[in-house]
Amino acid sequence: MLGAAFAPSFFWLTQFRALGLGVGVISRMNKLSTRQRTLAAATSFAGYGVHSAQPVTLTLSPGAADTGITICRQKGDGTITAPVPVHFSRVTRTTLCTTLDLGDSVSVATVEHVMSALSGMGVDNALITLDGGECPILDGSARPFAEAILQVGLEIQPAQRKFLKIIRAVTVRNNDAFAALEPYNGRALDLEIDFDSKVIGRQRMIFDWTPRRYYEDVASARTFGFVRDAKILRQAGYALGSSLDNSITVHEDRILNPGGLRYEDEFVRHKLLDAIGDLSLGGLPIWGRFRSYKGGHALNAHVLTGLFSSEANYEIVGAEDLPLEVEAFDDQPEGLAVNHYLRSVR
Repeated sequence: MLGAAFAPSFFWLTQFRALGLGVGVISRMNKLSTRQRTLAAATSFAGYGVHSAQPVTLTLSPGAADTGITICRQKGDGTITAPVPVHFSRVTRTTLCTTLDLGDSVSVATVEHVMSALSGMGVDNALITLDGGECPILDGSARPFAEAILQVGLEIQPAQRKFLKIIRAVTVRNNDAFAALEPYNGRALDLEIDFDSKVIGRQRMIFDWTPRRYYEDVASARTFGFVRDAKILRQAGYALGSSLDNSITVHEDRILNPGGLRYEDEFVRHKLLDAIGDLSLGGLPIWGRFRSYKGGHALNAHVLTGLFSSEANYEIVGAEDLPLEVEAFDDQPEGLAVNHYLRSVR
């Protein structure tokens, strides 16, 4: 068991090389940082859907190498659907959340927060199992999922990580709103929102991914809504489970939540959280930059559709073929244990 405190930094690797020490060890460290990861144990969450208000239990379980993130749901008769990949091609609705069709007339809504936590914390393979039609909203952020991943730890798998490397820029628009995927040597997001609200206004966040930065700067940002919209949404069957316990609630020029905001710019951080979850539906982590202005679930899904519309837009590459910075992948939240299967690494 190797904790985050022992993760190799680029500084120390440089020192090792300068001293002529441990070339084989350095090589193994680099290879470990490019291997796939899954959960070290299963973990479960009980709650209710923010839109349906229906109780649901969600379980995250370890996944085999090269299976990606898969999902299955227990049906009313007690049977469980066959696991299917969590993939943008299964998106059926993007109104206020991302909904997937699992086949056999079964769907699951609001997958973006749990998917954001898995992607943000660097999990490549896992199985999501639910006994209801919507993922639990919990506190409205991805923090409960990220904290559970932190608690159970990760296990390195022998297979090499793969990435969707952006080769040619793809942009989708809706009036002045847009979302774009662009070539970039790394994993970065640049999001800007603009609301006609004194509380929110115009906010922008530029984010270079590492698991630690995700955990500290993004995972705790909660979903939000306006009192002025509540009646219409509930009449349409949305936000039936929304409350001050799981949503930032804005009324005119003030926030109703007793504790206020977790971050000064929590609104754009949550939009970034959503984007990380939605973009993970590409099936592999993206090696490139995502930019968005006034974006949301619909544009996030459309930009993936645009990306995959031509094989000239991307290529699937192995982690060892990228100019990886070791510290980006080993910059883990404090306390995250990573179980290393050295015997499996070649």
